[in-house]
Amino acid sequence: MPDFKTQKKLAASELAVGKSRVWINPDAEAAGEIAEAITREDIRAQIESGNIKAKPKKGNSRARFRVRAAKRAYGHQKGAGSRKGAKGARSPRKEQWMAKIRAQRKRLRELRESEQIDQHTYRMLYRKSKGGEYRSIAHLDAYIKAKGLARGE
Repeated sequence: MPDFKTQKKLAASELAVGKSRVWINPDAEAAGEIAEAITREDIRAQIESGNIKAKPKKGNSRARFRVRAAKRAYGHQKGAGSRKGAKGARSPRKEQWMAKIRAQRKRLRELRESEQIDQHTYRMLYRKSKGGEYRSIAHLDAYIKAKGLARGE
């Protein structure tokens, strides 16, 4: 059977696919017809008759990725050997700060609205939060309790 190099090249151009995606009918009768097809017009006729076709595109299976993603969702496969990038690249300091300050400000608003702290105390604690004095909401609550700033106590 001839290698159909020219035919494949022309067919790839006509079908707008790569040469590797051109399928040529391996039938003996079709092979003779295709071997004689040397012009673009001949190739178009062979495509119409179904002797030359474009193979479907190959896709990458996402099954392995999905399995890995499911495992990572509950904390597996995240050890030191799987990490690329510095600690600050995986969870940027600014995002950590944003999460922390938003939580603290929300807690302060709740305390002010439930009238557990007055406006003056709220402003003082707000400024201290902004200055990074409290590590977490628990630390903020502990400070309020230790200093006796809440009205209920």
